[in-house]
Amino acid sequence: MSLPSTMRFVDLPSFGGPEVMTFSNGPLPSPKAGELLVKVQAAGINRPDVAQRQGNYPAPKDASPVLGLEVAGEVVALGEGVSDFQVGDRVCALANGGGYAEYCVVPAGQALPFPKGYDAVKAAAVPETFFTVWANLFQMAGLTEGESVLIHGGSSGIGTTAIQLAKAFGAEVYTTAGSKEKCDACEKLGAKRAINYKQEDFAAVIKDATGGKGVDVILDMIGASYFEKNIASLAKDGCLSMIAFLGGTIAEKVDLRPIMVKRLTVTGSTMRPRTADEKRAIRDELVEQVWPLLEAGKVAPVIHDVIDFDQVSEGHRLMESSSHIGKIVMRISE
Repeated sequence: MSLPSTMRFVDLPSFGGPEVMTFSNGPLPSPKAGELLVKVQAAGINRPDVAQRQGNYPAPKDASPVLGLEVAGEVVALGEGVSDFQVGDRVCALANGGGYAEYCVVPAGQALPFPKGYDAVKAAAVPETFFTVWANLFQMAGLTEGESVLIHGGSSGIGTTAIQLAKAFGAEVYTTAGSKEKCDACEKLGAKRAINYKQEDFAAVIKDATGGKGVDVILDMIGASYFEKNIASLAKDGCLSMIAFLGGTIAEKVDLRPIMVKRLTVTGSTMRPRTADEKRAIRDELVEQVWPLLEAGKVAPVIHDVIDFDQVSEGHRLMESSSHIGKIVMRISE
């Protein structure tokens, strides 16, 4: 396959608002051992991209500084030792960076085949949220059939994914969202009760809905401002899994005694610093346990909007507005 020598990508000359992003041309990246070069057809826009653009989420030293953590497209070149993919395969992948470009290098262990029936736009909406939810909600927090879970930010890409997966694996799902429209969308996806956090105290609702018991697991992206109410909302032996800090990182004057009395676990993680082996293990479990659900239509990414490559700034503004329900996907090539 004949490849061009250069590609178009979103450049970040300085940190700041969406307007700082520009387009540049540069050389195609070359896949190293164990990597794939993907001609990107679509890429997801995610909160970590916004944080990186603002200067709050630096790329690892060995990763591309270009924004973009999930892509879908066609494999056009293989690094040494790659045997589970071939040139011409259609894959979606969790990238370590570089997704806002016409071509992107991804580790083979973080790539997955398109679910049957999916096009590039739909496939690009899967990796980042499904990797994150699977690792934090199921691997780390250990959510199982018959348990209950509270998912904050239920209308976000993470939230819409978590609601569906938790429901599909037999959990009772509660969630928070910021409007009636968002709450209705969450309940349509499978939440037993969506709590409008602007009008209701979620801790009081959870206490009432569970007969005072609390939920077994909480998936939280808010952080400090929700910490005390999260602890109050957990059942004995419950687990709080934290994945972001939209409400701050410093929790002050919090009574920690319930953690001991209720034998609670507080955990958290970010995806980007995980090792290649850790990400491959998540990928393998997704293929085995989640891909059949995607292909059967029992679970699906919720896509709010599809924008063109040239509209990347508008995509970031939409993400920052929090007015969306589900994922924002950028179409890069046919």
